[in-house]
Amino acid sequence: MAKEKTLSLEALALERVVGAAREVYAASTALEAHFAEDGSRQPSTLEFARFAAAMQELRDAREAFDVLVSGKPEPRR
Repeated sequence: MAKEKTLSLEALALERVVGAAREVYAASTALEAHFAEDGSRQPSTLEFARFAAAMQELRDAREAFDVLVSGKPEPRR
């Protein structure tokens, strides 16, 4: 039972990583669209903020996954 619960937690953590990676990709694609055009329009602050938030979530999700897989307690912040 404990192994099944661990696998379930790992699956949930991996889903979080995948979801965060997809959001980074979507935000990156939105930013790239500005540079693919004539390059005259600067991306908005909101677009940059979306990308930064997506990157932070990906870092956090990967860190949480690594902690879960390694079995080490999560570091205090």
